[in-house]
Amino acid sequence: MPVTPEQQAEIDELRSQSTQTLRATVPGMEAHLYKAHDVLDHGFVRVVDYMGDDSAICQAARVSYGRGTKAVSNDEGLIRYLMRHWHSTPFEMCEIKLHVKLPVFVARQWIRHRTANVNEYSARYSILDREFYIPAADHLNAQSKINNQGRGELLQGEEAARVLDILKTDSNRCYDNYEAMISDEGQDGLARELARMNLPANIYTQWYWKVDLHNLFHFLRLRADPHAQYEIRVYAEMICKIIADWVPAAYGAFEDYRLGGAQFSGKGMEVLRRMLKGEKVTRESSGMSKGEWRELMGSLDGT
Repeated sequence: MPVTPEQQAEIDELRSQSTQTLRATVPGMEAHLYKAHDVLDHGFVRVVDYMGDDSAICQAARVSYGRGTKAVSNDEGLIRYLMRHWHSTPFEMCEIKLHVKLPVFVARQWIRHRTANVNEYSARYSILDREFYIPAADHLNAQSKINNQGRGELLQGEEAARVLDILKTDSNRCYDNYEAMISDEGQDGLARELARMNLPANIYTQWYWKVDLHNLFHFLRLRADPHAQYEIRVYAEMICKIIADWVPAAYGAFEDYRLGGAQFSGKGMEVLRRMLKGEKVTRESSGMSKGEWRELMGSLDGT
């Protein structure tokens, strides 16, 4: 299950409390505080704390105190200007701390973003739960024949059933051996820090992850992209929904200029200029490699 009864009791207690503060708060974000949003079969994302709002971004950009006399529309225009021109520092004034439960192989992808503060559940001190990520049937794909990092056609029938059986059987067998090693029928048993090496990469771990908004946007630009691996993309998409309620102006600009936008190389811009003039441009006449041309055409086609 995504949240244990003990965790739910803690969440309920925290959500029942209310304190006064002089710092900026956001009603949409207050509604998210502590609440666990389910992701995958056993995972979740929940907001533990946050700092700042859209006004904090503008305040830092203007280096002023208080809200001043600027209208909300002016703030939104400033935020869009900052995003459009890649002025990142003002976005660093906002921070968020998340509690995330995720499969270990997803965590290994996630941790490559080295611009956050992370504290992970320790299998040296504690025993991991018997919870594994098992893909749903509609996410069980073969290897792509054109992309070494991607998925191809969906597995069907007996082949899909065979793979699912292997995943479930191997996961539970590894955990059975893990339990046996750490509690060897009254003997001392193997140290937990050694026994954990036998666990599969689809077992769930948890961590607290604190990051500023600028670096969070960089994470989301890569991981919420349609080409990102599904298992990390669903976490990014859930975080996007949360961020949209926290800093709506900043997220709107991010969605427009980063998620919905595209960046072109010098050669790519030259191809676009030639096309706009009515010239028929081919890959051979563009001076671009096959990969560059495919990506450029994909950006223009929205694929």
